[in-house]
Amino acid sequence: MNSLNVTVVTEFILVGFPTLYRYGPYLFACLLLVYLLTILGNVVVFVTIRLDSQLHTPMYFFISVLSFLELWYTAVTIPKMLINLLAPRKSISFKGCLLQTYFFHSLGASECYLLTVMAYDRYLAICHPLRYSSIMTGRVTLRLVSSCFAIGFFCPLSEVILISRLPFCGSNEIQHIFCDFPPLLSLACTDTSVNVIVDFAINSFIILVTFSFIMISYIKIIITVMKINGTKWRLKAFSTCVSHISVVLVFFTCIIFMYVRLTKSYSLYYDRVLAVIYSVLTPIFNPIIYSLRNKEIRVAFQRKLCHKSSYYH
Repeated sequence: MNSLNVTVVTEFILVGFPTLYRYGPYLFACLLLVYLLTILGNVVVFVTIRLDSQLHTPMYFFISVLSFLELWYTAVTIPKMLINLLAPRKSISFKGCLLQTYFFHSLGASECYLLTVMAYDRYLAICHPLRYSSIMTGRVTLRLVSSCFAIGFFCPLSEVILISRLPFCGSNEIQHIFCDFPPLLSLACTDTSVNVIVDFAINSFIILVTFSFIMISYIKIIITVMKINGTKWRLKAFSTCVSHISVVLVFFTCIIFMYVRLTKSYSLYYDRVLAVIYSVLTPIFNPIIYSLRNKEIRVAFQRKLCHKSSYYH
């Protein structure tokens, strides 16, 4: 083959939902509203927990870190999605695409590990309350969170390095709403079986292992709660567990379907719908389920508002 006839791809076009292009301004308004609510909800939770000394416990520390993580997780994809809803040319550079993919997966992996740590924290608090304070110390919580981010940012490195070395010389249209491994692999003009196997191995380890630990923790929590006397307290604890499990199930079901598979082909439409769920909707549900439904956080937030109001008057 004459190499002069090969066009090297230097940028990609994010196709998104072509059938919805005519509704661009309306979708932009809806997505912008969701994004602003996501930012507002997570900022309120993070600031409230950091400012209120009564919430300086391991559980609320993990919740504040989750809110902090969600701010960056959504910032990786949603601003570009908003631009593409109005821009006539929905392009992204090759390097920009790789960076978006890396940070999206790094933060996603960090969230998987953090949700696991949060489930383990609740398991210790409910199933082993007498040992909880001696195990979950301030130093341990910092080490756990640091490990979540360190491992999370390390995991996708090999995948990004491998995909950066692939030749892209055909179509540059990514059939997705943001840059991601599966749609990128489908555009490579060479054999990508090694990439597919590496992606499957890494994603399976991250997603299935963390999901298993989370579900085991909550199952043990529910068993312990059912043995406790006091219907009111039991129902409250059970309601909290069900809420947490529902968020975990939605998030992990989507990413398991997306990333735990030994193929580079994928359903163009359904993958994009799932991507909207776990990249846009789940981050707005997390502060509601984990935090704003929590009475102590609501009381702390109201206390801060009343304090500010009395200060200005």
